[in-house]
Amino acid sequence: MFTGIIEEIGSVQQLSAKGLAVQAKDVLAGTGMGDSISVNGACLTVIDMAKSGFTVEIMPETKRLTNIGDLHVGDSVNLERALPAQGRLGGHFVQGHVDAVGKVLSLQPDGEAVILSIKAPEDVLKYLVKKCFVAVNGVSLTVTECSASQFSVSLVSYTRLKTNLGTLKQGNKVNLEIDIIAKYIEKFYHPGKQEGIISLLDQYDYLKAR
Repeated sequence: MFTGIIEEIGSVQQLSAKGLAVQAKDVLAGTGMGDSISVNGACLTVIDMAKSGFTVEIMPETKRLTNIGDLHVGDSVNLERALPAQGRLGGHFVQGHVDAVGKVLSLQPDGEAVILSIKAPEDVLKYLVKKCFVAVNGVSLTVTECSASQFSVSLVSYTRLKTNLGTLKQGNKVNLEIDIIAKYIEKFYHPGKQEGIISLLDQYDYLKAR
C-alpha cells in the first residue's frame, strides 16, 4: 500500500527483459530484497540492491498495462516505498495496481500552477468525479474537471519539482490508478438497495458532518 506522496525521482540505469535497474538514494533506506517499491505508480518487487540503486522485476503483464515498457535509460521515474504500519497517510490509498495508461492532452498555465489534461479510457473515467482522488504516475492528485473522454488535475510548483510530472509533454503516456474506495462502492451497490451502501459509508464515518 502506498500514499501517492512521491519520495524521490529516480533515474533508469538499465533495462532488460526481466528487470529494471533504477538509480536512487532516499528510498534505499530500510529497503531490502523482496520489498515493494512504487515505480511510476506500479508496485514492483526489489530483486537486487546496490549502493547507488536497486533492481525490480518486470513481468510481461506490467509492460502491457503500464508505461514501464516505454522507459529508456536516463528517464526519470517517481519512487515511493510501501507505507509502514505506523506511517502517516498524506495522500490517499494507492495500491500500485495500475488500472490503465492515459495520454497527456495539454498542459496549460494557471497562475503558479499548471492544469494537466489527460485522455483516459471509459473504464477509468466512470469512476472519476470532480474533487476525487486519482494517481498519475503514482502521484496522488485531485481531479479538477472531468468529462466523457478526459480529466484534468492541477499541478502546483512543488509537485512539478518533486515528481516527473514536471517533465511531461503533450502525447506522453502516464500510469493511472483510481481510488480503490470507488471500486468497492460500485461492488457493494445494487440498484434499489441503496440502504446497503449508505450503511457502509456511515460505518466508516463518510456521512458525518465535517
